[in-house]
Amino acid sequence: MTKKQQSFAESIEQLEEIVRSLEKGDVPLEDAISLYQEGMKLSQSCHTQLEKAEQQLVKMMDQNGNETELNLQKEAE
Repeated sequence: MTKKQQSFAESIEQLEEIVRSLEKGDVPLEDAISLYQEGMKLSQSCHTQLEKAEQQLVKMMDQNGNETELNLQKEAE
């Protein structure tokens, strides 16, 4: 059975719930470790989804309908 990937909003909501549980401090250590690991997986999933969205946003179509990437350079501080 294939597990459907959660939407970004669902992942963030679940991550927030994990953080709230851990912040309460009344979670047994073993459960806290499991929650932390699950939270890290959700965080990585969210990061990957954001990167994919960013890649889509920096592309644009030229006048001939060809995809081109915008040149977005970060300024050095």
